[in-house]
Amino acid sequence: MSASTIPMRRVALSGTVGTAIEWYDYFLYGTAAAVVFNKVFFPTFSAAAGTLAALATFGVGFFARPVGAMVFGHFGDRVGRKAALLTTLTLMAGSSFLIGLLPGYQTIGVLAPLLLTILRFVQGFALGGEWGGGALIIVEHSPARRRGFYGSLLGCGVPAGLLLATAAFGAVSLLPDDDFLAWGWRLPFLASAVMLIVGTVIRFKVSEPAVFTEIKESQGTSRNPLFETLRHEWRHVLLAGLARFAPDIGFYVCSTFLITYVVNDLGLSRDVGLAAQLIGAGLMLLTIPYFGYLSDRIGRRPVYMISAIALAVLAPVQFLLLDTKVPALITVVPLIGLGISHAAAVAPQASFYAELFGTRTRYSGAALGYQLGAPFAGGLAPIIATWLISATGGETWPVSVYMLLAAAISFVALLRAPETRGLPLGAAAGNRQDARPTTVGVDDVTAPLIRSTGR
Repeated sequence: MSASTIPMRRVALSGTVGTAIEWYDYFLYGTAAAVVFNKVFFPTFSAAAGTLAALATFGVGFFARPVGAMVFGHFGDRVGRKAALLTTLTLMAGSSFLIGLLPGYQTIGVLAPLLLTILRFVQGFALGGEWGGGALIIVEHSPARRRGFYGSLLGCGVPAGLLLATAAFGAVSLLPDDDFLAWGWRLPFLASAVMLIVGTVIRFKVSEPAVFTEIKESQGTSRNPLFETLRHEWRHVLLAGLARFAPDIGFYVCSTFLITYVVNDLGLSRDVGLAAQLIGAGLMLLTIPYFGYLSDRIGRRPVYMISAIALAVLAPVQFLLLDTKVPALITVVPLIGLGISHAAAVAPQASFYAELFGTRTRYSGAALGYQLGAPFAGGLAPIIATWLISATGGETWPVSVYMLLAAAISFVALLRAPETRGLPLGAAAGNRQDARPTTVGVDDVTAPLIRSTGR
């Protein structure tokens, strides 16, 4: 079956299921870092120091993500989107499976946290290349008028992965504490082997997007797509990275940090935090496609800006809700932080970031733009939030200020970014790379735009 005749439902399924599996592995680590890794891999630390050390290994993966974006961006622009995606899936699931087999500190000493950190780096490296490829597989196949909606389905892989990880961890948390710490926490990681098989089968059935194969055959691929991207499109990469601050910081404060705060600071059961996270992720599954649909109607930037506005609203009231210790009120935090703020960002991201770059460097540009802010936003968010509370003697207002700053950074970056809705793929980049407009994904409304703008 040619790329042009592949049903969009199969394309969307390939991107969404594969991404859900990779995010399952990624979030599984974050949940484990918040509730178990301090005991298994850092038992000689105090409770607070052990939690910070475990969250630090969580942050390592974020610093690996831009590296993965550069490597797989190059690979995806030179060889193809599909091959890169199959490789990232294998690396992610394989490293998660090995974490499930990793002996603890009591068995192999300091080698245990060292190996844990290495495997976490591999996870981040793989995820750095996953999102860009998944986004392009869907968006480059999509009809122009529905790129926002179809691209948003990739974003559904985030809450789906979070739901799977939280549900899996919630199930093994029902075990007696001794069994949970001894072997129960390992079972969700070992399940990654099964998910790898499922994801590989699904992704093998999708061909390369025609827009990529046409460029590859007519003009050839870029010899150095990363250099070309940074030379011509560095501004788009920078703005895309800064736009990620609000959704990334909001997400990890409302998920990983929330569980840590509920357990360590409020003294509540981890099940309260896990349940709140599940409900917030469930709402995301509903709101992401809606926000994607909305981005096809009013634009990518206005929808994305809702993320920053929602985070700014949540920041000053978050701890008022959490400190009530009432589960229903605690749940409001992830409902806003995940179901509205994060959903409004991830919904238009695939189409928005793909539309910012030309075909020959689209994988490198979209992947790097998406992952550039990861180390400084999502990676450090739970660590900074935990440290701010500890350093101020239990004060929570610095975390609220931190969230407000993130919202402001994203909002200003989006004000400076171009609106891409209604433009042909590559038009925002000036179509330097696409000598002629491709018929793939360009409808009768947008095609004349190339001629009228002279791009």
